[in-house]
Amino acid sequence: MVTTTETTNILTQPKVTEPPAPSLQRWLKHFFYMPAAKRYFTQQDQEMIAQAVHQAEQGHVGEIQVVIEGNLPWAQAYYQTPKMRARQLFAELGVWDTECNSGILLYLNLCEQTVELVIDRGICQATEQKVWDEICQDMITQLKQQNYRQAVVLGVEKIGELLNFYYAQQITDQSNELENAPILLD
Repeated sequence: MVTTTETTNILTQPKVTEPPAPSLQRWLKHFFYMPAAKRYFTQQDQEMIAQAVHQAEQGHVGEIQVVIEGNLPWAQAYYQTPKMRARQLFAELGVWDTECNSGILLYLNLCEQTVELVIDRGICQATEQKVWDEICQDMITQLKQQNYRQAVVLGVEKIGELLNFYYAQQITDQSNELENAPILLD
């Protein structure tokens, strides 16, 4: 089990203050959902997303990791929401472990058409929640119009603009700590 430490700050706010109750409905929805990440994102789409991440990471030390998941794993869907899954992946993929604490996980769950942004502590202090909410809403609007690739590219570009604004004068290292290619989980 992955836990949040006092040095990791999860930016997105829960819709309810209590932890989600186990949900048979959520489990059934994810159990019967056909794997979709590779259906909706071709190899060309993945390359375009990787290029967008590469462009968005230029000029600052911020790092973006994109994870696209068709549905929650069946064994976890009963107890876990997409928000909880995003936090788990943030920890497991080491997005929190960038040198300047500037990692951002952009998580897209296709089954529920939800977008979660998990931001490391280095960038969290300089931004407001409404900026991140706007990025999520813009992406969800594109998803509802079935513009899947455009939704992800748009989100990455907007995140890049924020990182460029915050980290523009803090360039010390241009190494790429996280892979630019999106991670597709089905």
